Amino acid sequence: MAKTKATLLEEAKTLNLDVTEKNTVAEITAAIESVSSAEETPVTAKAGKRSAKALKEEKELADKEARKAEAAESNDDAKPKQHQNPTRTKLERRGKKYQKAAELVDRDKKYSLKEALALAIKTATTSFDSSVEVHLRLGVDPRQADQNIRGSIVLPAGSGKMVRVAVFADVDDVAIAKKAGADVAGTEDFLQQLDKGTIDFDVLIASPAMMPKLGKYARVLGPKGLMPNPKSGTVTTDIKKAITESKAGKIEYRVDEKGIVHVPVGKVSFGEDKLSQNAKALFANIKGNKPSSLKSNYVKSIFVTTSMGPSIRLDNAEL
Repeated sequence: MAKTKATLLEEAKTLNLDVTEKNTVAEITAAIESVSSAEETPVTAKAGKRSAKALKEEKELADKEARKAEAAESNDDAKPKQHQNPTRTKLERRGKKYQKAAELVDRDKKYSLKEALALAIKTATTSFDSSVEVHLRLGVDPRQADQNIRGSIVLPAGSGKMVRVAVFADVDDVAIAKKAGADVAGTEDFLQQLDKGTIDFDVLIASPAMMPKLGKYARVLGPKGLMPNPKSGTVTTDIKKAITESKAGKIEYRVDEKGIVHVPVGKVSFGEDKLSQNAKALFANIKGNKPSSLKSNYVKSIFVTTSMGPSIRLDNAEL
């Protein structure tokens, strides 16, 4: 059906054409067709990105990419769908022994110290004599000097660990150290062993006068926790006492960057009574180190666990 003049004028108006009712139908139609053909035919240049050759190559490249995408999609549809295993929980990824032991622990309950130790002994999963550990999350900021909790304690029932003690001191103190039971004791010969990288001890005790000579070995001893320190009692003039305490079960502890203290308090073979003595002594020691500047809660949570065993939460009132 032929368009009326009024319809053509409306269409010309939308295209912003300079036509009026004075123009004939043929003139209006010709003006509309000229605009349509101009839109369909892209404006090209003699050279460059808008040249006919460049536009043709661009179209061919777009068509090629479209064909590639279509082929890849069809290949994906042709491949059989692989079975996706559901994500397992952390407990499900544990061993059977651990899962069985974890069933005995109520995660929502806060146990008393006596209950927790009895349960820790019951849930020990290893074939060897597991260590019993206490983990305390403190409300301190280790970046603050006065809140960087650090200390040492001689456990009443011992640590259950055979400790090799080394002493670096002058000749007189070396003789005393050997009589007191030091496993390694020396002066300059001890430094020669460090130069060779020989570290066959668990605790290093030094006299104050000899500490400057150990400065160059701080990068070796520090990361291993073996650098003597006055706060831990390993820099002292009473060499005999330091050796006796280390052999008797003296342990050192220090809050980590997350504000947590990890301390072993004995072995499963100790039984409830000895483990309880050690834990109570540790709690009293940590409580005595509470920073005076701390305004928030000192202890946020306490857990007891064994080597590779499930953790048991204690009631904070135990500390």
